[in-house]
Amino acid sequence: MNEVSSINFTNVLVATLFNFLQLYFILILTKITLSWFPNINWYVEPFYTIHRLTRPYLRLFEGTVPIIFGIDCSPTLAIIFLQTLMLMIENIK
Repeated sequence: MNEVSSINFTNVLVATLFNFLQLYFILILTKITLSWFPNINWYVEPFYTIHRLTRPYLRLFEGTVPIIFGIDCSPTLAIIFLQTLMLMIENIK
């Protein structure tokens, strides 16, 4: 009985982590899409919350990829890393 409950707890934990990463992925895509519009004020809601939640993760990848023709490609690397992590967690399920 104890082994079964630990397996269920692990399954719930993995599923919760996967769902969190999916939600975070949507938030990052929203932030990147909204950044194309220069007139968005990031200090009003809901933009401020999106910016505060995604900025620490995106900041990890800044400067890893050089800016090409004025376009910062580091969010692409952040998305690829997050999708790879999601695939690894999905394979654990």
